[in-house]
Amino acid sequence: MRYDQNDRESSNVEDRRGEDGGGPRFPGGGLRIPIGGSGGFSITTLLIIGALMMFMGINPLDVLFGTGGQINMPQLPQSERPEQRAPRNNIPGLPGSPQTQAAGEDDEKAFISRVLADTEDVWTSVFKSFGRNYPDPTLVIYSGITRTACGAGQAAMGPFYCPLDQKVYVDLAFYDELKRRFNVSGDFAQAYVIAHEVGHHVQKQLGILDKVQELKQRADDEATANQIQVRTELQADCLAGVWANLNDQMKKRLQPGDIEEALNAASQIGDDMIQKRMTGRVVPDAFTHGTAAQRVHWFKAGFESGRMDACDTFNTSNF
Repeated sequence: MRYDQNDRESSNVEDRRGEDGGGPRFPGGGLRIPIGGSGGFSITTLLIIGALMMFMGINPLDVLFGTGGQINMPQLPQSERPEQRAPRNNIPGLPGSPQTQAAGEDDEKAFISRVLADTEDVWTSVFKSFGRNYPDPTLVIYSGITRTACGAGQAAMGPFYCPLDQKVYVDLAFYDELKRRFNVSGDFAQAYVIAHEVGHHVQKQLGILDKVQELKQRADDEATANQIQVRTELQADCLAGVWANLNDQMKKRLQPGDIEEALNAASQIGDDMIQKRMTGRVVPDAFTHGTAAQRVHWFKAGFESGRMDACDTFNTSNF
């Protein structure tokens, strides 16, 4: 991605690294993950698999859920695809105050702060185009464990969004583990993670997450609840693709290979891929994020259209 020291960094970043988490730790030290095979997995591998399960999907904070079939969800606004180099819907030319990039170990913080700033600019413009205000989310950087309005957040959960405080939480060590152990690398892969979580914030503002929670509570069984969680996560993938499209038209951020990085990230954290790594078999009824193919499909649907109304994952039988 094309960023330099003159690009705006969001002021909505809260750095809690080095702080005591201040919240209760989960019983037993974290997530319970079934171990397959005679040798099982190392503790580190289990933590990373747990993080991938949590990454943009499964969340013990219990915030994103769903059901299948035709669902009466709040409608995504219709939007026209902005013209190349001449975006519409008041997207271009939003103000931003330049800031200086942090050095050394804070380079990654500076990068995701600039990505967050880009999400603010794009979604503020999109919401304005249909007469709504877009309240910026806060992104919290932490190490190990931190307090949230949804309960204690742990690094093993991966990046997540808490709708109760409308904050995105990320431990930066997550990116290093994705790169070393799962071959997910590149700056746009990191941006995709943030854009997906911000996609959940967009869903919150449109009333979608509240409806999802209601449907989850009414679900007859876990498989039904899992299916709508899949649809929720795939919609966030699609909204991340919409953001990538509009942001590139607005600021010319993309470089060759960037979209391939995002598609690789999406494919590596599909439910089927994670289950194969864990147990060697795939259990569709237990899916909560979507398969690798589904995640790739919906990110591409958002990116290729640049339209929010292309992201209706709830009212389609083929998702």
